[in-house]
Amino acid sequence: MTRIGRILSASAILFLLSAYSAVAQEVRVEWSQMPAPVQKTADEQSKGATIHGYIMEIAAGQILYEIQLSVNGHSKDVSVDPKGNILKTKDEVNLDKLPAGIREALQKKAGSGAIKRTDSITKHGSIVAYESKVVTNGKRSEVQVGPEGKPLDHEE
Repeated sequence: MTRIGRILSASAILFLLSAYSAVAQEVRVEWSQMPAPVQKTADEQSKGATIHGYIMEIAAGQILYEIQLSVNGHSKDVSVDPKGNILKTKDEVNLDKLPAGIREALQKKAGSGAIKRTDSITKHGSIVAYESKVVTNGKRSEVQVGPEGKPLDHEE
């Protein structure tokens, strides 16, 4: 990246940080606009996958990057900090293939809504939750349960 490109990227980041520090904001970015450690992690995580894009998210003054992929026909999102550390992955899973207790807990939380997609959420190499996208009367929402189908103390 050229010096002018780096300056413009840094200026855009600073603008977003100052303007939207209280509200999470997502901006599509190119691979070349991400820090080198994030590029390295993106390259490692995308081996054998289809890359759909990169997102820079600023929430509570923190910058995170999301690598959006498809692996074997399923979506996978990898959240990375600016140092290239993987913070969280979301892997699309087939609801019907999950254990009955998890499936039932997600369906109970969804109520009368229709579950459209389910992801496993992994942190530090372990599944910490399952999350389903739900549509109820045209409105979208998400529900989560723990790895055994039990309620969570906090949202992942």
